[in-house]
Parts: sequence; C-alpha cells; structure tokens
Amino acid sequence: MTALNDLLAGLATGAVEIVDLTSPLSASTPILQLPPPFANTRGFSLTEISRYDDRGPAWYWNNISTGEHVGTHFDAPNHWVSGRDGLDISQVPPRQLVAPAVVIDRSAECAANPDYLLEIDDLRAWEAEHGPLPEGAWLLYRTGWDVRSGDQADFLNADETGPHTPGVSAECARYLAEETSILGMGTETVGTDAGAAHSFDPPFPCHSFLLGAGKYGLTQLQNLASLPPTGAVVIAAPLPIVGGSGSPARVLALVPR
Repeated sequence: MTALNDLLAGLATGAVEIVDLTSPLSASTPILQLPPPFANTRGFSLTEISRYDDRGPAWYWNNISTGEHVGTHFDAPNHWVSGRDGLDISQVPPRQLVAPAVVIDRSAECAANPDYLLEIDDLRAWEAEHGPLPEGAWLLYRTGWDVRSGDQADFLNADETGPHTPGVSAECARYLAEETSILGMGTETVGTDAGAAHSFDPPFPCHSFLLGAGKYGLTQLQNLASLPPTGAVVIAAPLPIVGGSGSPARVLALVPR
C-alpha cells in the first residue's frame, strides 16, 4: 500500500497534479466529415427523459446518442481493416488503461504549416534529448490544434482540396508500429492521421500501421501543453462496448510538480 499511499499524499499536497486531457462532449463537438459515398458518424446529442417533473418528479436524466469516434475517444485495433482480427474496445486489458506518456511538441512547426508531418528524424531528435521511447507508453503528439476545438470549421480546416491538419508521415507511422514498443499514439486533431492522409501510401497510415500492429489511438486531446516531455502517467478510460471499435473516453494525466 505504500505506493498508493504516496500517490494519495501527492494528490493531496499538489505534488501530483491531475490534468484533464478530455474535450468537453456536446452537440457542438467537432466531428470527422468524410466525402461521399462514405458514411459519417452522428454527432453527440442529449434527449431529456425527465427533469424533476411529472415524467420523474425527483430525478433528471437523458438518453445520449453519439458515434464511437466522437470527441476525445479511444481507437481499438479492430477500428481499421488492418486490425480487423484484433481487440475490440471491451477487450483492451485494464492494465493498459494506465500507462506512462511522453510528449513530442511540434506546435510551432504546425502553427507555421497546418500540413506539418511528424517524421522519423523528429523522433530521433526527441530521443537524443530525452532518451528512448519508453516501452508500453503513450506517444502524445502536441500540435497546438486543441485551441481550434471550439469551432468545427476551424478544427477541420478544410478547403476545396480537403482538410489541412497536422499528422504523421507514412514512414514515421510504419516506424512507430514496427520498430517501437509504444502502447499507442495520442493527438489533438480529429483523428490520429493528418488531414491529407487519404492521399498517402497507404492511406491513413497511422490507422493502418498502428492499429494493425495491435496498438491504440487517442484523439481530440486537450491541454498537452501542461504535460512534461517525460514523467506523466495517462489514465484513458473508454466504455467497454462489447464488439465496439472505439469509445468516447475520459483521459487524465498524473503529472509530478
């Protein structure tokens, strides 16, 4: 119990801070928009059941309607065809819902170029300063894109050529999937892939390589600016939807101060 007591003491004194990495979930939460003929997810909505009235005098509650991949959410391996025989969201081991995290910050580059892609050289530069990517850790990719999350058009940043949001090159995605032992990757954008990833080879390489390798995705994160490059612990808690390909999630980080 010593480790747990130390954690509780750290939380009580502020030596350990809890940082919420979750975007608020509402009808205005930005959602992915795929072009025809592809089907799109529905957004989030609440339908009131009763609110201290004749439908239920002492209680307030709602029905909710949403897609699995709306807002801050967790991608399971079976979300992508390359991982179709992998775990569904209910099968993710509880031990993997709590894991160390590292942050690679390329927000300045993304501010200058919304199509910026993380490359293998970026990973090597980070490792030269901070050491190897830890085994079983989340790689959180800070782009600064969370500041746009209050507006659908600004968040998707699309024009006649398609969306322009930062992501990861195909070569880097393959490297992360095949040459590292990370648990998965987290981003601030609507998905783990770049806005232009439909044109990559293969298309949507983060989904294809990482989920195909049994790794996970976290998307639409916020407040990565509050995390150090190393030393944080992430708690990512999706709903255990049987047969599900993903789930909205509450994602918290424990950060030593």
